[in-house]
Order: sequence, then C-alpha cells, then structure tokens
Amino acid sequence: MTVTQAAPRHPVETAPTPSPALAVPPPAPNAARPRLKPLAALWPHILRYRGRATAALLALIVAALATLVVPIAVRRMIDFGFDVQHAGFIDRYFAVMIGVVAVLAVASSARYYLVMTLGERIVADLRSQVFAHLLTLDGRFYDQAKSGELISRLTADTTQIKSAVGASASVALRNIVLFIGAAVMMVVTSPWLSAALLIAIPVIVAVLIGAGRGVRKRSRGAQDTLAEASAFAAEAIGAVRALQANTAEPAADARFAGEVEHAFNAAAQAVKARAWLTGFGIFLVFASVVGILWAGANAVLAGTMSAGTLGQFVLYAVLAASGLGQLGEVWGEISQAAGATERIAELLEERPAVAPPASPRALPQPPRGEVAFQNVRFAYPGRPDLTALDGVSFAVKPGERVAIVGPSGAGKSTLFQLLLRFYDPTAGSVSVDGVDIAAADPSEVRERLALVPQDVAIFAASIRDNIRLGSPQASDAEVEEAGRLARADEFVARLPEGWDTPVGERGVTLSGGQRQRLAIARAILRRAPILLLDEATSALDAESETLVQQALDRSMQGRTTLVIAHRLATVLSADRILVMEHGRVVEEGTHASLVAQGGLYARLAALQFGEGNGG
Repeated sequence: MTVTQAAPRHPVETAPTPSPALAVPPPAPNAARPRLKPLAALWPHILRYRGRATAALLALIVAALATLVVPIAVRRMIDFGFDVQHAGFIDRYFAVMIGVVAVLAVASSARYYLVMTLGERIVADLRSQVFAHLLTLDGRFYDQAKSGELISRLTADTTQIKSAVGASASVALRNIVLFIGAAVMMVVTSPWLSAALLIAIPVIVAVLIGAGRGVRKRSRGAQDTLAEASAFAAEAIGAVRALQANTAEPAADARFAGEVEHAFNAAAQAVKARAWLTGFGIFLVFASVVGILWAGANAVLAGTMSAGTLGQFVLYAVLAASGLGQLGEVWGEISQAAGATERIAELLEERPAVAPPASPRALPQPPRGEVAFQNVRFAYPGRPDLTALDGVSFAVKPGERVAIVGPSGAGKSTLFQLLLRFYDPTAGSVSVDGVDIAAADPSEVRERLALVPQDVAIFAASIRDNIRLGSPQASDAEVEEAGRLARADEFVARLPEGWDTPVGERGVTLSGGQRQRLAIARAILRRAPILLLDEATSALDAESETLVQQALDRSMQGRTTLVIAHRLATVLSADRILVMEHGRVVEEGTHASLVAQGGLYARLAALQFGEGNGG
C-alpha cells in the first residue's frame, strides 16, 4: 500500500506553484463580519484556472445579452408586427428570435459545462490539499481529533463547496448579470416606471442579506452535527466485531439514531430558514412587478405609453424580478458553502507542533545508527499533569541491541514516540547519529527508523501492497523476499491469490500473528539502520515466535535495535537491558547482572522464569 503525498494533476490549466492554503482565521465567538467572507479563500484556487473561469464568464455574459434582446423584439412585434401594413415584419422578427435562442442555448450550455467542471476541479484540488495537510499534522492533533469528523470535512463539506462553486455560483452570477442588464434596460424603456420599481429593491436586498446570515449560521450547525454523527459511525464500524461480541448493537444503534435525529433537526432548521427566505423574497419581487404592471396598464389606457413599450418593460421587470428571486434561492446554498469553507479553513489553519525547522540540519552520511536520550522529560499534550518521562538519559551505540522492559505505563513506548518525532520532549534532547532530531527534518529522521508496533496498521489492499508500505519503491521480488524472511510465506502459500490476496479493511481476514508478520516484513524491507520492536512477537504462537525471532535475528545484523518487551524471554540475547519504572530508567545491565541486583528486573524475572533474587 503506497501512501504518498502527490500534487494534484490538472488536465487543463496548470499553475507553476501549489495552491495557497485557505488562510481564513477561525471565527471569533459573536464576531460581526460579512457572512460570505470565508468564500473569499476560494479565490486563489479559482485564479489557478483563470482561463476556464474567464471563458465561463464570457459565455454567461453572451447568454445574458441574448436574453435581454428578446423583449426588444417583442416590443417591435407588438407595436408594428400586428399591423397589416407591416405583416412582413413577423417572419423577420421570429427568424431573429430563433437566432437569439440558438445563441442563448449554445452560450448557456458552454457556461454550464465550464462552470461545473471548474467546480469539480477546484474541489478535487481542495480535497487533495486537505488530505495532504492532514498527513503533516502530529500526535497532538490526532490525540484529540475524531477520524469520522475529519472524513466528513474531507467529503461532505467539500461537496457542499462544489455545489456552490459550480451550480449555485453559476446561477447567482447569471442572475446578477440579468438583473443589472434588465434594470438598465428598464430605465431606458421607461424612467418613471423604473424609479417606482427600483425603490423596492433596497428593501428586498436588505431582507435577503438579513435572512442569509441566519441560514449560514444554521447550516454551519447542521454540518457540525452531521460531522459528530459521522465520527461515531466511523468508530462503531471500525469496532463492529467488538460491538457484536458484547451484544452492544442496540445501544450503538440507539446512539447513532439519536445523533442522526439531532443532525436532521439541525438541517431542518436550516432548510426552514432557506424556505422562508426563498418564499418571502419571491413575494416581494413579484408583488413589486404586479404593482408596476398596474401603473403601466393605466398609462397605456391614458395614451402616454404604447402597448409594445409596456410589454418590453414588463418583460425586463420579470427578468429582473426572477433574477433577484432566484438569488434568494441560491443565497442559502452559497451561505451553506461559506459555512463548509469556514470549517475546512479551520482545519487547514492547524499547524503541527512538530515541524521541520526553517533550515534543517542534515543527518550524517552514511548512517551510523546511534541513538541518545539526554535528560528527556515529557508529558502528553492531552495529559500535561501526568509525566510520561522524567529525566531519561541513555545512549545506544551503532549495532547494539538494547531491550527496554518494565511494567505497563513505565514510559517504554513513549521513547519510540519521541524517537519517531511524533512529539517533541518538553525538556532535554533526543539525537540520532549525533544530531538533535528537533533540528532535523522529521522525514529524514524517520527514514533511518523501521518500526514494528504492537498494534499493526493493515490497509484494505493486497498482502504485497501492505508489505511494500515499508519501501514504496521496492520490486515484487524484494517484497516477497522480505515476506519470506518474516515467515509470512508460510500462510501466504495457502491463500487463493498468494501475495496479491486482498486482506480486507484493517486486515480483518488475517490473524493477529499474520498481521504481525506483515509488519515485520515491512521493517525488513525498509532496511533502515535503526530497528524499533514494540512487542514485535507478542501476538504469535510459540512455533511462529521461534520462526519470526530467527528472521528478526537475521534482520538485526548490522542494525541498531531497540526492543520493548514484557515477555523477558525475548530480551535474553540483548547486549543491554534498560529497566523503566514511573518514567525513569531505574536499572541497566545484562539479564544475569540485573537478576543478581535483586531489584525490579529480578522481581519480574522471578514472576516469569521462577528465578530467585540473585539466581
């Protein structure tokens, strides 16, 4: 399974530099600001495809102009076409109108295609940007984040933006152009009727703006609530067998149903606000048109206006009114997109506490495999009052095998978390090959480490792809050789498609021991100078453990190895053993010397081997 961060491909227009992040600050509580301000963050993305955006705008203008020509033809037809002396005009006018309709159809089709594909392209780029950004965030962020909510932002929120950038923005722009054009032509046709109608416009716009703010607020709440429901669903589906084993399905179902109902109620409130906004806006607009039509009809009866002029004015008024009325409909969708953009912008504003320095220090070449902890203190960000490491100091020489043992919660796995630079220590330093890793690029540090964790991450891919995660550029032969060294070939040979057999989501079709052997194969394939084994054989039976231990022994040759183990039988061959308790290294030595000391290690050995103190 190859996991890489690749720049999105752009089939039409391309930009020489990556798109800038959505640099929109998180909203301050009760802050008063323009309701659509978050959408301004999409502007840099639109500019990347300025050619397509310009073509769409031109098509939109042509379609609007074609629409605005129709009332002029209607006026001349009413005033002259029905006169017997001008009967020939009818054929000419209808021929012209057919041509106008053809232009309108072609321009509208082009506008729709260009705008919709622009929306799809921008959202595809945005999704890639968000995912790439998520891959850069550190342990502090993921200790608190819910994966389901992140997926909701990556999918549902970006879909909402796609709707706005595509269909809604296109309709909004079209109706704005139509409204402006129709308003100008209304003034040209009849200034006094236009003055009466235009008085009502500020009132209508004020209503749309005020109601739109409420729609945006409710839409943001609905999106947040749906994200919470998605987060629980992702968690429950990932642990569905645990739910079934504990017959907890009804409780999970009831909780999710409650979350969904809450999301529905929030969405219903948003829809209600949009429905009210749409209906009230349409009523105001067309009520104004009816009033003007009444005034114009009286003018025709009085002989101060021709019927054709009134018809032309009414058509322009209807175009302006329908444009303004449809703006009310799409305004709610655009407000929803503003809320979605705001949520994504908040996510992109997250900055990892662990980040490459401005001028990272290069690690020496070739790698030596030295590791050193110097007076390291650390507490996890979510538990700042609970010290995980308290003044830990030790050094590991190239090629040395060091075992780390101690009771649960002693801080053993935390050492690996800091060495991999998922976190930075609150005090002290961690160095690799003599370089403080805080001054180095985290990716360069991690390239020198190969981890076999206790909780193995398996992807819904083939066995071959899961092993290749250790070295994405490895050939099939190298992948299979690593699998054989990890004794994975023993069970792969029995699978229907061999190395290409899919293993299901999270490796659900594999046993714990089989998943562990795939993780060991990854580490072997990685060929990193420092090998980290965190209970690497804990899930294996006695026979498999013996085989895998032999493979690990071969893979340790020439490598610096740190081994975390509760089962002391796996650390007897270590060059040194570090004994940890309460975040400190309390003992250090070989198995024999530590047993002779009669301390914590001797007590652990007595429990597992039946050895007495000093025996």
